[in-house]
Amino acid sequence: NYVPAVRYGNILHLCGHIPQRVADKSLITGKLGVDLSVEQGYESARTCAINILGTLQAELGTLDKVEKIIKVVGFVNCSNDFDKQANVINGASDLFGEVFGKEVGQHARSAVGSNALPLGIATEVECIVAVKED
Repeated sequence: NYVPAVRYGNILHLCGHIPQRVADKSLITGKLGVDLSVEQGYESARTCAINILGTLQAELGTLDKVEKIIKVVGFVNCSNDFDKQANVINGASDLFGEVFGKEVGQHARSAVGSNALPLGIATEVECIVAVKED
């Protein structure tokens, strides 16, 4: 009932991407503030962003068609007293900046704490992207 991305005009909405490692397909699981550090959460969010790049490549044929990363929303599986969600989701934001540069990669963002995420994953990241006209 859902797809990885929906394009409407030159706007591409990407679904939530999970931290599944490309090399061995394993998931980064755990809860920030309980059994994962901020650094491990950062890597989890970065892994989500790597998977988003894969979806963009598959949908567009090339990352050169990305005009702007408009909005990123990141969810962090965390304890009630954990308050470093923004630091965790920086893992995704920083990667987009590294790949696309400030002009294209800088975006609006929300970083939200959650008491649980699907499959016990540590983070989930989704985004909205402007695509260059064909």
